Amino acid sequence: MKIMAVNAGSSSIKFQLLEMPAEKQITSGIVERIGSEEALFTIKYNGEKFVETLPIKDHGVGVQLILEGLIKHNVISNINDIEGVGHRVVQGGEFFKDSTIITDEVLQKIIDLGEMAPLHNPANATGIKAFRQVLPHVPQVAVFDTVFHQTMTKDAYLYGTPYEWYTQYGIRKYGFHGTSHQYVSERANQLMGTTQTKVVVCHIGNGASLSAVKNGHCVETSMGFTPLEGFPMGTRSGSIDPAITAYMANKLNKSAQDITDILNKKSGYLGISGLSNDARDIEAAIEKGNERARLAFDIQAKQIADYIGSYYVYMGGLDAICFTAGIGENSPVLRQMIIDRLAVLGVELNKDLNKLRGERLISSESSKVKVFIIPTDEEVMIARDTMRLSHE
Repeated sequence: MKIMAVNAGSSSIKFQLLEMPAEKQITSGIVERIGSEEALFTIKYNGEKFVETLPIKDHGVGVQLILEGLIKHNVISNINDIEGVGHRVVQGGEFFKDSTIITDEVLQKIIDLGEMAPLHNPANATGIKAFRQVLPHVPQVAVFDTVFHQTMTKDAYLYGTPYEWYTQYGIRKYGFHGTSHQYVSERANQLMGTTQTKVVVCHIGNGASLSAVKNGHCVETSMGFTPLEGFPMGTRSGSIDPAITAYMANKLNKSAQDITDILNKKSGYLGISGLSNDARDIEAAIEKGNERARLAFDIQAKQIADYIGSYYVYMGGLDAICFTAGIGENSPVLRQMIIDRLAVLGVELNKDLNKLRGERLISSESSKVKVFIIPTDEEVMIARDTMRLSHE
């Protein structure tokens, strides 16, 4: 069964075609700069990479281009070979407790929830509409970032705000990167040979979040009502004193929304270092002795360690820490800086193993907590749910 896993952004469509249930990636690619006269269409197949530059007016044209490209490069013989399409959707609110087959009503609810994820849900909905139009008879499934975190209890997901804010307006912690946290925590359990575990997943990319997973169920996570909560990321500040928003709006003569935009787009690595939001640039600057670059990593590492310590207490122990996503998988420097701060918990890295890449155990033999690198695979999680729901 061939299933397409889709992640649509405001001007892009990332995709993978997978053979299920073997979970074998057949091809992957991306349509970028949608709406531009010089948009890009990239497809990777059989070890080759094909790139085209051309005008792509909207997402509908982008979807048509993807399907035509699959046939052109002999990935499929015709579009009927695709038996399911799974779509990443960022915000499912409390309404969606599981992935779901997309109907007109489901699509409208995804659009309505866009108020809580204005940068993501509208774009996700646009991608869904485009694929439904071109493949009207193929099952389409919405897979939500927030579903994995729905097992949190109220003491973990409620804020200290008036309770009516929750009951009337849905103000609570939702968490994000759920498909990644689920995949990595399940894989960690496979590696340890049991589901009775206490695991912390560190999904560290340009956007980054942690989750505490007890016996396969999420009990805590760092992102909140929006992906801005948590620790500093590539361009996001993470959690700060909320009074700072009004204070800096007054100092800079800007609106509250302007300050939120700064916290989302000009903070984190970029704001602290003054250099870049790319961890590779930060590492290179650290090697040259740049103090603000070192500070960007130090602040993030310290706050991540703080979260892990609190999760240790909340779960009553810890069996494994898992690093995943672009930075988590590829930055031995940051991993070392985080684990060094957890020595009090008996966590210790094998420094030689920490320098390597790919899925592996990187803790020392004497470490009381296992530390893994586990490359995430959100597309496989999307494909699994698409296959499951397409057969129900």
